[in-house]
Amino acid sequence: MESAEPNPRISIRNVSKIFGRHPGRALEQLRQGSGKREVQEDTGVVVGVYDVSFDIMPGEIFVIMGLSGSGKSTLLRLINRLHDPTSGSILIDGEDVTRMGSRALRSLRRRKFGMVFQSFALLPHRTVLGNVEFGLEIQGVPKGQRVERARQVIETVGLAGYENKFASELSGGMRQRVGLARALAADPEILLMDEAFSALDPLIRGQLQDDLLEIQEKLGKTIVFVSHDLDEAIKIGTRIAIVRDGRLVQVGTAQQILAHPADDYVSAFVEGADRTKVLSAEQIMQPLRVAANPKDPPRILLRKMERSGFGGLVVVDNARRLLGYLDLGDVSAQRDRDVVDRSSYRALPSATADAKLGDLIQRIHAEGSPLVILDARERVVGVVDKSTVLAALAQADSAAPPDAQLAPVAASRAEAGAQADETHADALLNEEKTS
Repeated sequence: MESAEPNPRISIRNVSKIFGRHPGRALEQLRQGSGKREVQEDTGVVVGVYDVSFDIMPGEIFVIMGLSGSGKSTLLRLINRLHDPTSGSILIDGEDVTRMGSRALRSLRRRKFGMVFQSFALLPHRTVLGNVEFGLEIQGVPKGQRVERARQVIETVGLAGYENKFASELSGGMRQRVGLARALAADPEILLMDEAFSALDPLIRGQLQDDLLEIQEKLGKTIVFVSHDLDEAIKIGTRIAIVRDGRLVQVGTAQQILAHPADDYVSAFVEGADRTKVLSAEQIMQPLRVAANPKDPPRILLRKMERSGFGGLVVVDNARRLLGYLDLGDVSAQRDRDVVDRSSYRALPSATADAKLGDLIQRIHAEGSPLVILDARERVVGVVDKSTVLAALAQADSAAPPDAQLAPVAASRAEAGAQADETHADALLNEEKTS
């Protein structure tokens, strides 16, 4: 019996935020189709976000991204009601925070949320340990307990040994780690991170992204991360929401958004994405439609090679587990035998279906091709070779969605390869018939 889908940790339902007087008039104009700028010029208000709805699941790193002024930071602050919505509802674990009084809201923020800002916001007169335990101190946690907890999270973020240093003695990356540790100290279920790494240089930013992924693997928090950096969103995001002029344009995985952008704005937004970090083996591989079985006689193997699209056959057992590889020469040399000797099987490198194109390129360069692609149960599902990779790289610059482009390219390449192998296989079969 399949387990039920988990309930959303955060549900945003038709949320709008209008800053200024006469929000009702502004909302009415927006409903009638007026744009953000037009409404602002006519009413004097600022449209933060308009009619946004999405769910965030437990354990996700959900990235909200857009250009400056798109409403991404406003959305983040609406989640824990640092901004009150003009309309709509915000549910945290099914509880509508828009209906909470101030006392219940304070309690919710302390129990559920941690927040990391772009500015480090550290207290200069306190040490690293003092900054990290500060939130626990406000909550009235006893001294010994909060110090122990602070030391634990300081170690988690990689700052063990720096407990007695002051902020002025730390690098920018280390200060941001202190900010992250302070947010984690209260063990919140939800982390809200507003452009947390954007003030850092690229090298340090990359290291902190890696640290965040490692921490997330250990702790499994729900993280809402605001960013304007597409590569950052692709690297860390479970899913990405793209906003423009206060409206939600598209939500999906990086692969979904790159393959099927919702409109020209999204297409332009993701145009510069490094697809070698996004496209996976599953998206570019040729499905393994023809495979060799250890019991197949050479005649059957030669026939299968006519349809394989490769210069050989992947050998799998009845459970589709990889046994090796046979090329045309291996089979032709043993065409008089009942079955091909297993000592002829050649070892093949393998990769998982979620392996990224960049990793596949490095593997093929180092280990050769083809690469056999395995699913989560280690069954063979496809093959990637040099031609497949070249097709993926060539089509990444085209206008059509990547997955729509790659299928016909791979198919035409397979057809050409099959025709070449078919000529050789037919010659061998004819020779066998006349001998």
